Amino acid sequence: MLYWVLKWILVGPWLRVLFRPWVEGDGILPKRGSAIVASNHLSFSDSFFLALMMSRRITFLAKSDYFTGRGVKGLLTKAFFAGVGQVPIDRSSGRAAEAAIATGVRVLRNGKLLGIYPEGTRTADGRLYRGRVGVARMALEAPAPVIPVAMIGTYEIQPPGRIRPSLKRVGIRYGPALDFSRYEGMESDRYILRSITDEIVYSLMGLSGQEYVDIYASRAKQLKAQDAVTAAEPTAD
Repeated sequence: MLYWVLKWILVGPWLRVLFRPWVEGDGILPKRGSAIVASNHLSFSDSFFLALMMSRRITFLAKSDYFTGRGVKGLLTKAFFAGVGQVPIDRSSGRAAEAAIATGVRVLRNGKLLGIYPEGTRTADGRLYRGRVGVARMALEAPAPVIPVAMIGTYEIQPPGRIRPSLKRVGIRYGPALDFSRYEGMESDRYILRSITDEIVYSLMGLSGQEYVDIYASRAKQLKAQDAVTAAEPTAD
């Protein structure tokens, strides 16, 4: 119930007025049945706008950190994500990743929409990064079509590290549904999984207009942090 209260009463109306989100191609979204909504990940606000502008309820696989925080902020964050029915996942190990995939498949087999960010984490610089193959596993094991969705402008209003978003217009652009039923029974083939994932990310690149970088976003963040440390180190005379 909290999901709909937030969407239509407490949060949604304010987001519509302040950011005037536009939507292109949302007729592609199925009125019933399961589907994976695969989006680029520019900002913390992406999930809010995606849920706001969809007529159907969408379930996101949210990182477990949102459910384990301490203090008042941690309790409020946990209450929000649990209240709107989001599913916590642990991304700390291979076993945890398998559990996350199983959870996503279960959501899809219940006929629901599953929201996922193939890059695995938010971009640090506005570019599009290599996708992780979990989305392909879910699409084949469920099975379910994949609908690529590009968030437009959310990086500009709230890039990583910014708490208060800027008041600028944002958009959502849907692409044609991707059907991978031709790969039925091949969910253990890592080459097939990589091919499917690359096709999804390529669709996102075309929809968003982002520059593509063929490394994982998490690795890009590590390299950026290392560069920052190196730049801060004193140089020898």
